[in-house]
Amino acid sequence: MGIIIALIPAIMWGSIGLISGRLGGSAAQQTMGMTMGAVIFAAITIVLYQPALTGKVWIAGLISGLFWAVGQFNQFTSMKHIGVSKTVPISTGLQLAGNALAGVLIWHEWTSGHMILVGTIAVITLIVGATLTSLKDKSDKGGSRSDENMSAGVRALAISTAGYIGYTVVIRFANVDAKAVILPQAIGMLIGAILFVIAAKEQKEILKPHTFANIITGLAWGIGNIFMFLAIPSVGLAISYSLAQAGIVISTFGSIWLLGEHKTHREMQFVIIGSALIIIGSTLLATMK
Repeated sequence: MGIIIALIPAIMWGSIGLISGRLGGSAAQQTMGMTMGAVIFAAITIVLYQPALTGKVWIAGLISGLFWAVGQFNQFTSMKHIGVSKTVPISTGLQLAGNALAGVLIWHEWTSGHMILVGTIAVITLIVGATLTSLKDKSDKGGSRSDENMSAGVRALAISTAGYIGYTVVIRFANVDAKAVILPQAIGMLIGAILFVIAAKEQKEILKPHTFANIITGLAWGIGNIFMFLAIPSVGLAISYSLAQAGIVISTFGSIWLLGEHKTHREMQFVIIGSALIIIGSTLLATMK
């Protein structure tokens, strides 16, 4: 039963790109709708668990949520430029590598020669895997997306990765209860989403159906979050975290088969090998926890 619970975050998080891709909308509408769903789910979680909401929890949660908004808005932006099948595995690999390096530089987590060796191999594996998933088949002249903008997608991914790393680092630095921080974090996410709506000058578009439809993505994110917490006592952090990363299989291959993102046979080989390397790298990192 513990393994089944631990697989739910992979299914939920892996489906976010597919759900938002199907529902449509601009990056601002998708981010706004997702954060609205996250706030709804966070409110339910607070009622169920009734954790102590201290000043420290509120400050850490709000700041973390703002970082998340930066990460998610730019991830949606990247999906618009290069597709879900490229964005998600690259983003996953870079986030895992970035968080691992943050752990080393800030908290000095790798304390032995063995950990340094395994950690270095894991980070290299993640980077190679992320790179492979983004490779294009140069022999494919007419099948690629006509609107693909790789440079814009990579820029958005770089900003997104920085936002996501900030989102996790702030919570760890503050050392606050994960269940207590969910509501302040969700409110910070919503504030960040509103700021992006204003920056994108989409105030008039935000109350359109696309925004409200994307509340579903926020609920999916919230369900994944809560089942992650429920899985840890049963199967441990290492296994639950590793299984959660398997969501890239759903998002990557689902976007190809369900959203119709074009891949040549050679590009599919790159994606399969790259996704496998990202899962291997994340598993190596998780075993070091």
